Amino acid sequence: MAAAAAALRYLAPLGARLPPQGRAAGRLLQQRRGLRLSAPAAIQVTVRDALNQALDEELERDERVFLLGEEVAQYDGAYKISRGLWKKYGDKRVMDTPISEMGFTGIAVGAAMAGLRPVCEFMTFNFSMQAIDQVINSAAKTCYMSAGAIAVPIVFRGPNGASAGVAAQHSQCFAAWYGHCPGLKVVSPWSSEDAKGLLKASIRDDNPVVMLENELLYGVPFEMSEQAQSKDFVVPIGKAKIEREGTHVTLVSHSRPVGHCLEAAAILAKEGVECEVINLRTIRPMDIETVEASVVKTNHLVTVEGGWPQFGVGAEICARIMEGSAFNYLDAPAVRVTGADVPMPYAKILEDNCIPQVKDIIFAVKKTLNI
Repeated sequence: MAAAAAALRYLAPLGARLPPQGRAAGRLLQQRRGLRLSAPAAIQVTVRDALNQALDEELERDERVFLLGEEVAQYDGAYKISRGLWKKYGDKRVMDTPISEMGFTGIAVGAAMAGLRPVCEFMTFNFSMQAIDQVINSAAKTCYMSAGAIAVPIVFRGPNGASAGVAAQHSQCFAAWYGHCPGLKVVSPWSSEDAKGLLKASIRDDNPVVMLENELLYGVPFEMSEQAQSKDFVVPIGKAKIEREGTHVTLVSHSRPVGHCLEAAAILAKEGVECEVINLRTIRPMDIETVEASVVKTNHLVTVEGGWPQFGVGAEICARIMEGSAFNYLDAPAVRVTGADVPMPYAKILEDNCIPQVKDIIFAVKKTLNI
């Protein structure tokens, strides 16, 4: 075992140093020595590091890109997303701002109108309410109001939705709020590949993009493919991903609840229920075609989100399915799993009961399947 471990330590970095044809030879050598690696080219990367990579690569690629926000520079970011970027790119590319969301968001929007590509970080999207006029009236509407003459290529990003123990004013999900507004694109990543690919696509997009991350996912490692490690990797905005294929029921979610859906699907599979799990990745424009195709196959639909139920993302999905041809394939009413319709409590036991849990998803699936 010790010899095998030593060989692995030697061979793993070897593949990274070799050209493509050399990597293939390295993998063949590993197989001949009896060393089995499930995904030789894949690595484990946290969502935090994936976002950091995306920012680093885009700052290097395009001199018009810059990052601004509270504590993003000298402190390396409140969540260390921008770690090392200030030292690498300096004050003109990575800027600390005063605690004034309305002020620095206005600066960022104006810079985008003038031809730069700002990435504006909110320490939490709850604080974006201080800058809602800049985001909606200035960023989202200007291209339309100027008949396309003035583009606003800006990214608003930061943690969204419930974290842990931060109560009502720091736990709200704004997916439905920003998804409601024409002129914005809204993305909501789950995995590290989602985070890196969507952030890079958002920075390169000529429209204002709201990127809703999740604080509890920042430290979670996900497998990142060799393709996603490339500097050219992007995830197309407006395209959902089927994370798990199934035949009995469609589970549609975004952000952290995607993981809950996969956990629920694994448990239900032991009972003979195969769930198809769809990771929306983009809230606006929504990839309803992927959802419709899945519903046509499974004949059942459950939506899962951390936000409030009224006028939420799940409500929009259900309405779009009802209005389209996929409605004719439903064998039971669609079911929504959402956050509780109350401001987030501080007490942990109450907080847990306000956020969708795996058991809630399992209950909803069994309800729609009548089992």
